[in-house]
Amino acid sequence: MKPIEKVVTAADLQMLPPISPAASKVLKLLDDPKADAVAIQRVIQYDPGLTANVLKAANSPYFGFRQETLSLRSAVVRLGSRWLHQVVVASFAKAAMEQDVPGYDLPAGELWRHAVGVSVASDRLVALLGVSVADEIFTAALLHDIGKIVLGQKVGSDVQRIEAATAAGVSFEAAERAVLGLDHAAAGACLLEAWALPQQLVDVVRWHHQPEDAERQSLVLDIVHLADVVCLMLGIGTGRDGLCYRPSTGAMKRLQLKVSDLEAVAAETPLGLEELLAGLNAA
Repeated sequence: MKPIEKVVTAADLQMLPPISPAASKVLKLLDDPKADAVAIQRVIQYDPGLTANVLKAANSPYFGFRQETLSLRSAVVRLGSRWLHQVVVASFAKAAMEQDVPGYDLPAGELWRHAVGVSVASDRLVALLGVSVADEIFTAALLHDIGKIVLGQKVGSDVQRIEAATAAGVSFEAAERAVLGLDHAAAGACLLEAWALPQQLVDVVRWHHQPEDAERQSLVLDIVHLADVVCLMLGIGTGRDGLCYRPSTGAMKRLQLKVSDLEAVAAETPLGLEELLAGLNAA
């Protein structure tokens, strides 16, 4: 990957909201096995926006709790570290990802819908496989296409050259690299590095279209890759590049999945998407 200063400029970083001190501290606590719900709640309670997000998410139909909770501590326990990662990341990334992305022909809100859809599909794949994965997988799913926010403003007149390359049989990400010098996955990885997020997240975002090219194969990367393909096949976040991706045969083999398994995940994703959107779209 190119050095970040040659890929993502300071002006590009200003397009995205900074991580609030509270959100940054919560993410660190969630990565600390010694941290408990009380310590996490004490940090969240001093950030009104984050508090609202956590409470609304904890009362979302997605999690199936019948009783409403107004207690922040109870909400933290309900969500657990897996989904707290999601809510915290959503608290600073959602506003940027709800913008329209003209270079990829994505109307306002569609990139966010795709991000949440991939998170839901990843959750369904984890359940189907019966595997234990790092909680960061769902954050990686939420942020996997964030590089489109930057490149979507830069593409401009280069769109026709990219489309001409894909029409000639070149993959979309390869066309991006040929025309722009990098693809949106690399741009996203650079943004995550600038945010000082864990290297595993950076790697998943960087290789989510090309898991075979990653230096280290990983369960998390394969799951996010396939969840992304499922959502694109469903038309969730289908922009200019939406029909240009196919599931990696290597990822399918490593996870021992059949096409029918992806179809089962696809059948469950739309309802889960609407429920989780309601939980993450906090006031």
